[in-house]
Amino acid sequence: MRAIGAARTGSTAKGLAHKPFAWTFTAPLYVGSSLNPINSSLIATALVPIAAELHVAVGSTAVLVSSLYLASAVAQPTAGKLAEVLGPRRIFLAGIVLVLVGGLVGGLGQDLATLTVARVLIGVGTSAGFPCAMVLIRRRAGEAGMDAPPGAVLGGIAVAGMATAAVGPPIGGLLVGAAGWRWAFLINIPVTAIAMVMALRQLPRDAALDREHSGFREVAGRIDLPGVLGFAGSMSALVIFLMSLPRVEWAALAVFVLAAVPTVVWELRRTAPFFDFRGLAANGALARTYLRQALTLLGVYSVLYGMTQWMEAAHGLSTVEAGLLLLPMGAVSALLSRPIARRNLVRGPLIASAVTMLLGAVGILLLTSHSPAIALVLVSLVFGVTSATTTVGNQTALYLAAPADRIGTASGLFRTFGYLGSIASAVIGGIVFRDGASDHGLHTLGIVLVAAGLAVLLLTLLDRRLMGRGTSHPTGTTETPTTETPTTETTTMDTRTKENPT
Repeated sequence: MRAIGAARTGSTAKGLAHKPFAWTFTAPLYVGSSLNPINSSLIATALVPIAAELHVAVGSTAVLVSSLYLASAVAQPTAGKLAEVLGPRRIFLAGIVLVLVGGLVGGLGQDLATLTVARVLIGVGTSAGFPCAMVLIRRRAGEAGMDAPPGAVLGGIAVAGMATAAVGPPIGGLLVGAAGWRWAFLINIPVTAIAMVMALRQLPRDAALDREHSGFREVAGRIDLPGVLGFAGSMSALVIFLMSLPRVEWAALAVFVLAAVPTVVWELRRTAPFFDFRGLAANGALARTYLRQALTLLGVYSVLYGMTQWMEAAHGLSTVEAGLLLLPMGAVSALLSRPIARRNLVRGPLIASAVTMLLGAVGILLLTSHSPAIALVLVSLVFGVTSATTTVGNQTALYLAAPADRIGTASGLFRTFGYLGSIASAVIGGIVFRDGASDHGLHTLGIVLVAAGLAVLLLTLLDRRLMGRGTSHPTGTTETPTTETPTTETTTMDTRTKENPT
């Protein structure tokens, strides 16, 4: 029996070395990573029917959007930290269960408060998908002896992320139109059931927890529970403050300051903090990656939500028609993400992202309520390229810059900064369209996106760490000076791709 067990272990190790990222391993990760972005945008077409059936103002249903944003912004890095400490498979499965419960609660809910609770559950649950996937991918790559990022797998994660956010509105429009608004919640039940079965069967089991170090106090200390709670409180207050603009919510701002200051002091004194301020300050490559992601997603989500609102109000399109016009954006993002990611390129895609964001912003400045539908599609196609290149480029930069033992928390913060960008887009959209979704408001939005695009371009062109990047750094915590050979990114990345056995 021992010989048989040894033979099986040897066979497994041999299979892992030759094909570490088989579809059976990656499929549940892709499904889990897609749940958060698609739930973020799926609800958009259900808000008006929900308001009508529950007899509430349409504006009050905005809480169903903001509650998921808020829950996700806080839960993403928290789930990543828990995955590092307790095991990614456990947290991944726990997240799926929360999404299933949230879908059931929302599908049966009879008032706005219940639906809000459901959206919070869905937000927290779906937040486990991406950081847990990144932890599993990083560990699998290490076990297989890979120095280069698994580009094909990261490309699949990118497709599951941004592309699904873009197809959420048209899918939601068709689903709500055919079966009613409750299916914007109930659709999570069959999807999570499939994801649960795949994860239980295919994802590797986590190491057994040490009983001596698995008590509440020990786990709370390892995850830095005070740091997590301080981050949650300050981030919640910040998001509430941002989403209240242009009206200033002074109470939220005060709570943010009162929560953030002691949290920063606490984290600076910790040897293993939840939010490593010193490590992030030393790791400028990672900090710039977060900032680029936030600024670029500000542009992408401005198109997804701001242009949709303008198309319906100023262009006279229905919700379904507006969603269908944006469908090519998601298709282009999905088609480009995988082949770009396979080459493990960083600087080239990020430059393309900034340039296309600028071109798309100029296109928005040229649109009017009399523009033909093809013009709207062309602008969305340009931003589809932006979506693909920024997600792939920044995701690969994240993989290379983040410390291997903190990839979960770093990945969660990556998504948090993306959500701050999307929240900022909602705030800006509310300001420029405060008097109605007019051409003037759209053009003002275009000017904002030109400024954001220029900032992203400068962050990319002036970042020396994006030039001649070879392999991932083992610690990722400092930017030590290195002697770089004058090689181009394409040559460097193509060499790394040859080492990539995916």
